[in-house]
Amino acid sequence: MKAVIFPSFRALFILLLLIHAGSSSAMAQVGAAVRQLIVTRAPSWTSNKAQLQGYQRASARDAWQPVFSKKIPVLLGRAGMAWGRGVFEPPAGSAMPMKVEKDWKAPAGVFQLGKLFGYASSPPRGSAWPYHQVGEFDAYVDDPQNPYYNQHIRVRPTQIPPWFAKQRMRLGDAAYKWMLEISHNQRPAWPGYGSAIFFHVRRGPDKPSAGCTTMALEDLERLLRWVNPAAYPHYVLLPEAEYQSLRAAWKLP
Repeated sequence: MKAVIFPSFRALFILLLLIHAGSSSAMAQVGAAVRQLIVTRAPSWTSNKAQLQGYQRASARDAWQPVFSKKIPVLLGRAGMAWGRGVFEPPAGSAMPMKVEKDWKAPAGVFQLGKLFGYASSPPRGSAWPYHQVGEFDAYVDDPQNPYYNQHIRVRPTQIPPWFAKQRMRLGDAAYKWMLEISHNQRPAWPGYGSAIFFHVRRGPDKPSAGCTTMALEDLERLLRWVNPAAYPHYVLLPEAEYQSLRAAWKLP
């Protein structure tokens, strides 16, 4: 069944991109309400190491200013990047593929941020971001055939579904001490186009992720203390050449 359904979604999605990419990518720009940007720039599409910097501005009329004294080293997907489904459509004519499930690539583009998840009873000291403590009945679904695909869900203790064991979030894994949701492929989620994308703790300085953006614990906690819901922060992830090409049109720092 999966072999029949998945290509139909892929064909439909690519068709929609071809119809809309020309106009929407030309008009795309960071909204006036956005006063914080997390920007990660990588050397190329195949890079799994990159540099992150935070930027802020007082208003849409003001220039972006860097926040951190030094850029933060981050790790991306083991296979680099592919275009994600975020705030903007990929540029018209891009030859790079879209992200799909299990491709070991981080989604490139511009994205809103979702919830902050963690094992602790409260978020890192100084963080104002909406927080959800992960319990034994929390799941984040990466199965494209599941109706809750790419969603956080808390199941009923008295009605635990058979798929829960493979989708549960509480794993006791130090890499998932904090997980800030990157809103890729959401509202709506297209089955098969990538799920469960977060900022989280790296497993080592040279161990890339399956598609998330990871960093040292102290760097992640510094980022979590900085992001402010009132500043409507977004995440920008692009290879350097694409960043320079889209910088002016998308009003990036």
